[in-house]
Amino acid sequence: MIVDVDPARVADARSEIEKGGSQVLGLSVDVTVAQHVADMMRDVEHRFGKVDILVNNVGAELDSRKTFAATTAAEWDWLYSINLRHIFLVTQAVLPLLRREGRGSIINLSTIEAFRGIPLSSVYSAFKSAIHGFTRSLALELAPDGIRVNAIAPETTASCSVDIASRMNPEHLEEVGNWIPLGRFGRPDDIAGGALFLASDLSAWMTGTTLHMDGGALAAGAWVRMPDGGWTHRPLVVGSAYRHHRQEGP
Repeated sequence: MIVDVDPARVADARSEIEKGGSQVLGLSVDVTVAQHVADMMRDVEHRFGKVDILVNNVGAELDSRKTFAATTAAEWDWLYSINLRHIFLVTQAVLPLLRREGRGSIINLSTIEAFRGIPLSSVYSAFKSAIHGFTRSLALELAPDGIRVNAIAPETTASCSVDIASRMNPEHLEEVGNWIPLGRFGRPDDIAGGALFLASDLSAWMTGTTLHMDGGALAAGAWVRMPDGGWTHRPLVVGSAYRHHRQEGP
């Protein structure tokens, strides 16, 4: 079963899944609305009679970043609804069916930004960080029921809602291989692979943890690779600035 607020995306995903020979229930649902979630769960129970796996994969930032002082209470409410509250709503609605099976896996999507500071997105960061506290604590609550709860924290990943090229100046694209230790931003299949692992019995003894799917970015911290293969934590030695710096001296 897949849901999306955009009916066109639901139709596209349903078509792709059906091409592979699987049955799918595709619904256009706003998971931030409690009544929509309740209606969705009635449809799921009627069609399948059970739930094995839940992937909470909804989130968004404000259209433009701004200082905390410039944000409004209405924006806080929206960020809460789209990044955290829907996880509460859907997870609580699914729990009776998961408990009926006596096993299951809940997978919460967050961001690597929950594990480092992100300037001009303080409220967004707060809700993303909360996902991991919720994941750890719920994992303990549900362990006696045989239900595992884990999370995935991706770095920037190309998707229908994240057009990486449009977010970067063309002259900066060549630097991506220096910013991310594994040399590129994420692809949908990268994150899907992590979700498949957490959904499967390959992770049967894993609960309350987070997969950092970030190409090594968090491990690198402020360190970036230089064009000559070395490493630096000084921003001025990256790319063209680096070359100028080398010519002019230390």
